[in-house]
Amino acid sequence: MTQTERRRVWGWYWFDWASQPYHTVLLTFIYGPFFASVATAYLVQMGMEQMAADARAQTIWSVGLTITGLIIGFGGPVLGALADTSGRRRPWIWAFSMLYVLGAWALWYTNPDGHNVWLMLFAFGVGFIGAEFALIFVNSQLPGLVSREAVGRTSGSGFAFGYIGGILALIIMLAVFVEQTGGKTLIGFDPAFGLLDASRMEGTRIVGPFVALWFVVFMVPYFLWVREDDLPRTKHSFSRAMKMLGQSIRGLKDKKSLLNFLLSSMFYRDALNGLYGFGGVYATLVLGWQVTSIGIFGIISAISAAIFSWLGGKIDSSIGPKPVIIGSISLLMLVVLTIVFMDREQFFGFALAEGSKLPDIVMFSAGVIIGGMGGILQASSRSLMVRHTDPKAPTESFGLYGLSGRATSFLAPAMIGIFTTMTGSARLGVSPLILLFLLGLVLLIWVRPDGEEYSAP
Repeated sequence: MTQTERRRVWGWYWFDWASQPYHTVLLTFIYGPFFASVATAYLVQMGMEQMAADARAQTIWSVGLTITGLIIGFGGPVLGALADTSGRRRPWIWAFSMLYVLGAWALWYTNPDGHNVWLMLFAFGVGFIGAEFALIFVNSQLPGLVSREAVGRTSGSGFAFGYIGGILALIIMLAVFVEQTGGKTLIGFDPAFGLLDASRMEGTRIVGPFVALWFVVFMVPYFLWVREDDLPRTKHSFSRAMKMLGQSIRGLKDKKSLLNFLLSSMFYRDALNGLYGFGGVYATLVLGWQVTSIGIFGIISAISAAIFSWLGGKIDSSIGPKPVIIGSISLLMLVVLTIVFMDREQFFGFALAEGSKLPDIVMFSAGVIIGGMGGILQASSRSLMVRHTDPKAPTESFGLYGLSGRATSFLAPAMIGIFTTMTGSARLGVSPLILLFLLGLVLLIWVRPDGEEYSAP
């Protein structure tokens, strides 16, 4: 590999480093749980009982993720087809990077009294849409980045590098900014060394601008080192893009392995995103964890994700991505089963002594598996998708991959919202994730480990 090629790969890695905090710091470990606690407090203030308020707060969060998932799911393939008709991706990445930054920055204006929760849910959705759409275009660069033999290793290393960035961002937030119950950060300082008002939760609210600035700074190597693939360039044509997309969708009937992989990943990635989106919320509402405890949980999960993504990439390159995916899904199903049958009072039906630390120990252990297997699952799924990618239309292929991951991304939040409402329990509300993981596992039976065969472009 030449120095230019190596720099291009590292530039591609830097996107993962720059964008990961939206998922690690905002979605899962800081802002998501903070939003749930704010919404719950507001609902209690309006006269709702605590348990009902917990359930309603989880439902509100699920509604936001459901709507956002629908937009991402049905918009991704269209945008991918448009990019392939012009042969350009960077303008799209620039545009969605702007959405990322604006949506994240706006979270600073979250009112701790909860009166603008819907507006902030909208802002979070804008940034999340930017992050996910940009990821579709960046992922589509992987087939032209390295040889087929190096795809698994490169994908895993990219995720590992990204998770290291997420860990560092999370540590900085907990040590310097996020206030605990007593108004101090994890290491005992006032938020931002006294520059932020703990009584207004400014140390937690600054997470939005922090993530936005992080992205701006660390996207510089990507834009400097990653150039466009050598694709034919023409003007954007919506009609031609729709024609190409229609042909790709109709052509799935002749590509059984690709079709089953897209269907499989549709379910298991939906379940994984549900686990990420509601893991911190679950810990807040069911176990009563504070944001700092969830942040420590996040650090453990992210470290596990970084290590296992790198190791998973090595295993992927050795035995292929499919067995790696199967093992990861199986362990994640076990985790969901465990947290569904656990709360402060009992563990799989066995009563716990008051003040028992077992739920905390189990949840921290679950964090290792969620982070590790989640990182492996994402990296190996990207690797298996490369084996199913048409070299003539890589962005469109990854647009279909984005569609499979987002077309039913409303399903996990919606099912969690429905089950939470039906049972009145935030704990039982996450049980549908088991079914989604299982459906994904079964559909993998018809997926070829080596993917589809395409003629050279």
